[in-house]
Amino acid sequence: MPRQSRSFTSSANSSDNESLKENHVNGLNRVKMEKVKQQQSKVKEENARRARARVEEQERGDGLDVDADADTDEEEDFDNQGSGSPKGRKRARANTDGDSRPSQFQDGTSCAPRSVTLPRDPKDNFIPGSIVRIQLRNFVTYDYVEFRPGPYLNMIIGPNGTGKSSIACAIALGLNFSPKVLGRADEISAYVKNGTPDGHIEIELKTPASKPNLVIHRKLVAYSKSSTFILNGKNATGKEVSQRMAELGVQVGNLCSFLPQDKVSEFAMMTPQQLLKETQKAAGDTNLTSWHETLIEAGKESSLIKEKVASEQSQLTQMNARNAAIEHDVERYHERRKIEDMIKILEVYIPCASYRELLARYHELKVVQRKMHQKVLRLKAKNEPAHELLNVLKSDLKERERTRETRKKDTQKLFREMQQMYDSNEKMENHADTLQSKLEHLVQAERDRQRQIRDLEGKIQRMEAEYNQPLPDEVVVVLEDKNGAIKRQKLELVRERNDIRSRRGECDSKLREKLEEKAVIMRKIEQAQRNLHQLDSADHQKLQRLAQFNQDTADAVVWLRSNKHRFKKDIIEPAILTLTVPNIRYAPAVESVMSGDRFKTFVAQCREDYDLLNELVNDQGALGRKAWISTWFRDPDTTQLVEPPMTPEELQALHFDGYLSDFVSCPPGMLWFLKNDISLHRIAVTLNNNSVDVNRATQAVARSGGATFIVGSVINNVSRSRYGRKAVSNVTREVRPAKLLANHGVDADAKRRFESEIIQHKVDVAAHDEEIGRFKEEERKIEAEAKEHDKRGAAIQDRTDAAQRARALKEKLNLAIAREKIMLRQKRAAPSADQEREDIRAQLVGVAKKRVKVVKDYLAIAKKVVVEQQETTRIGLEYLQISANRAFLDELCKRKDEKYNQAMEEFAEIDAEYNDAKKRSKDALNESRDALNNTTDEIREQYNEAMAKRTEYENALQNAESNGTTPPSAEGVDLRTADEYRAELESQEAQLELVSKTQPGVIEQYEKRKRDIEQLEKTLEERQRNAAKVERSIQLTLDHWKPALEKLIGSIGQKFSAAFDRIGCAGEIHISENEDYDKWAIDILVKFRDEEKLQLLTGQRQSGGERSLTTILYLMSLTEEARAPFSLVDEINQGMDQRAERVVHDNMVDVTCKDDSAQYFLITPKLLPDLKYHERMKILCVNNGEWLPEETKVGNLMNLIEGFLSTRRNTTANGH
Repeated sequence: MPRQSRSFTSSANSSDNESLKENHVNGLNRVKMEKVKQQQSKVKEENARRARARVEEQERGDGLDVDADADTDEEEDFDNQGSGSPKGRKRARANTDGDSRPSQFQDGTSCAPRSVTLPRDPKDNFIPGSIVRIQLRNFVTYDYVEFRPGPYLNMIIGPNGTGKSSIACAIALGLNFSPKVLGRADEISAYVKNGTPDGHIEIELKTPASKPNLVIHRKLVAYSKSSTFILNGKNATGKEVSQRMAELGVQVGNLCSFLPQDKVSEFAMMTPQQLLKETQKAAGDTNLTSWHETLIEAGKESSLIKEKVASEQSQLTQMNARNAAIEHDVERYHERRKIEDMIKILEVYIPCASYRELLARYHELKVVQRKMHQKVLRLKAKNEPAHELLNVLKSDLKERERTRETRKKDTQKLFREMQQMYDSNEKMENHADTLQSKLEHLVQAERDRQRQIRDLEGKIQRMEAEYNQPLPDEVVVVLEDKNGAIKRQKLELVRERNDIRSRRGECDSKLREKLEEKAVIMRKIEQAQRNLHQLDSADHQKLQRLAQFNQDTADAVVWLRSNKHRFKKDIIEPAILTLTVPNIRYAPAVESVMSGDRFKTFVAQCREDYDLLNELVNDQGALGRKAWISTWFRDPDTTQLVEPPMTPEELQALHFDGYLSDFVSCPPGMLWFLKNDISLHRIAVTLNNNSVDVNRATQAVARSGGATFIVGSVINNVSRSRYGRKAVSNVTREVRPAKLLANHGVDADAKRRFESEIIQHKVDVAAHDEEIGRFKEEERKIEAEAKEHDKRGAAIQDRTDAAQRARALKEKLNLAIAREKIMLRQKRAAPSADQEREDIRAQLVGVAKKRVKVVKDYLAIAKKVVVEQQETTRIGLEYLQISANRAFLDELCKRKDEKYNQAMEEFAEIDAEYNDAKKRSKDALNESRDALNNTTDEIREQYNEAMAKRTEYENALQNAESNGTTPPSAEGVDLRTADEYRAELESQEAQLELVSKTQPGVIEQYEKRKRDIEQLEKTLEERQRNAAKVERSIQLTLDHWKPALEKLIGSIGQKFSAAFDRIGCAGEIHISENEDYDKWAIDILVKFRDEEKLQLLTGQRQSGGERSLTTILYLMSLTEEARAPFSLVDEINQGMDQRAERVVHDNMVDVTCKDDSAQYFLITPKLLPDLKYHERMKILCVNNGEWLPEETKVGNLMNLIEGFLSTRRNTTANGH
């Protein structure tokens, strides 16, 4: 079956469980394995020192200011150099400036003897930790393979795609190093051959003499992130494997000793700082790394103190500047006073000028009003006769109207009398009909009366018989109660009821008391639960974290939340409270680019709020004590942001996730602060270590002059030199784990305390519930007793009520008998039917007589009505005639009054305007008098003088106009109008708005700030003493570390320079010192053409072949000093020309085949012919592909070679 190559897939978020989790942790710390034992004695001391500095460290941020490489001096000559090809003329070795020389120490001594590995076994020449055997099954391209490398140089060759680099992968993974050191797939399962369920790696390592070799077997599963280890036939964990690697000094995680194919470019892009650290781990004194880390920590502590000193010095400068700024307030005060005085003058001039103008207008209107009044009087006199006649007609018309109305009312009165008589006659007629009907029914009424008398007599007899029956004995006994038994029973019930009421009240009181106590406990439980909930709330946690970070800032936040009304706009709280990272995976990147000060900075949104906040908190002590907070403000209208270095399309093309500003959530004002202060919108980021080509990203960022970008866990700060060729440099540092932006748990002690309180209170509640239940049970018993008592009382009351009802019924019956007897007497006493008949007839005769009289009176009134109607008609006709005459005359007067009315309207309009002007002038007079009376004597005198000049000018002008002479000059005379004065007032008020008002307490603030400055100067002196103490500690460690480092780099530099000299080029290695010990670096200087100067090796300046050549020469120079039992480089010779590759090969054979050389692996796809070989070398040819036979013993490469040679010899012989 054909064999197939395995394709690789990469996942950004993979993690193995069980042993792979240990592998991951071990891989993260692999660079520190070789110094574990040396640092054990220093751990406690270091932890104690860090604990003391923890509070100060929380205020510190790394910041983004990173020093660029110090190569600008060399770049000044670049413009004068000629262009050259990589294959141009090589330099001649001469002792001119820029030539390579071996590195020497300051005292002229030579290097110390190299550090050696564990003793070599004389039997097989293997050093402990060297690889003796490798076996692979279903690994990447291999179905199965096993081979044994030699103890010295091992050259692994084969065509591309056969699996050479897979051997490097197998070594790293088989020895439990992280897949990340390979630069390929992150998941261990990705290395299992396609189509197979599992595979394994088995590596046999040499151990010290007298001990069996260490066999490490790692099983891989295709569809699982887990794997298992077997050490010498026994199950083991990844941690145990890593410990054995540390004991043997294996450094697969160090690029200086293990350089896979996919990490070659990363080695070239390694910063000089990283190169120094990796070199220290790989070679030289074993204490170099620990000394360096001690210096880094002490340097950071020193930097922290210096940062505080700088911050306090900045604060001191700011306070001095603020005091100096007060001097300008005095000038502004005088300027403001001058404007205010001018405003006061104008406030006097304006009402006086208004009065003068209104008075002139009043006199003009007065003349017009008098003329219009005379015109109205003339027109009124002309129309007067017609109006008099019209008034006479109106009077006659009113008189006729009154007479007609009087006649009308009299007639109506007669009609009403006639109606009354008619109605009276109708009533009498109805009454007669009623009497007649009553007379007809009188017989039936008499029969009904007799029947009613008989019925009443029978009813009375029955009721008397019932009344005479005696009451029952039970009723008599109850009513009389001769021995008082019922009364005693009632008294006993009353006593029992009082006793029950007393017991019930006592029980209720105790129950109420317990319920109140329970309510108090329940409130305590609710409060504890609220406290517990508050611990879990995000805002409270953030505020607690801020209090631990900086108490002044936390107290200022609490104060600000209670004093928001004092500010024009919202003051944005510090970023530690308002800034969130929705995707927490970006939190380390965001926090790494922000310093501690930025996390505790308040952001104001206007200049007034910024000044007020500083004044209240930093100057006046609004927190109740001396405190100092960090504040910030920039005007968005006057501040321009620098554009991002890359467009969104470029970001996507380079596989960045975006800019950091895309992954944060905060108020707009806070985002404005972060963009201004740390250029958050210009920092590109990706979480994948391998997704971005750093070289391309560096070039893209450098176009805009430089910026910062983050790839995985590395921050790249790119800058462009301002001199020479404007070279690009890239300084890197690690992304710190998130602390302030990470999710923090709650205060465990406080949570336990609140939970304990809740539990105790619940126990108390249960105890109260038990007592409450007991009281309720007692209350139920009392209630049952009360019900029984009420039942007995109800029975006695029922007997009493029944007896009283029986007695009341008998009395009611007696009253009913009396009523019936009265009704019987009334019926018997009623008159007889004959008498009533005579009375009715007499009434009918009387009604008839009255009706006759009414008819006579009705006829008399009807005659009067006719007479009245005639008189009323005559008066109505007279009224109509007079009305017609009046209408005609009224129309005539209207025509005559049109001119009069028009004149009257004009007069009314002028008169209203005149009266308004009169009122306004009076008001203006009063206002001007008030203004003059309320102003100062100086202003009043100034006004009187100005008005005198104006009056004199106006009089002279009037005389000149009257006499026809030349008008006088207006120079020096204030002739402005009230509107002009108002415009001037508005202008002065506008200027007053522009001049800020000086606060009354300016001098007090100045003196207080001066005292604060003196106190701050004392604090600065104390910090500077502490800084000197830390510097002495640094110097003591530096005296050990620096000489040892110089000796190591000197030894490597000699070999490096010699190697470059052999190929006709120049190369040197220097230590680049820096105030920050974390930025100490190894600078590799190279020149490949004699017209060049020595130049710093970077990932951008040299070509790929030049970088590869420099890399391999550096690694070979390091090899003799290395402590690792084996080293590996993969395809390092790619891109070299033949001459350089041949020299490098010969040099490598010489270095790696010495008696004391360690095991070395060189992986390459091709070799030049006629290379130098050594008997200690071992050549491993990879014979792997899709069409190999399935039988494992078929296809032996040596047999194939011998068969080929034999066939060629036979062919040659037969040809002859």
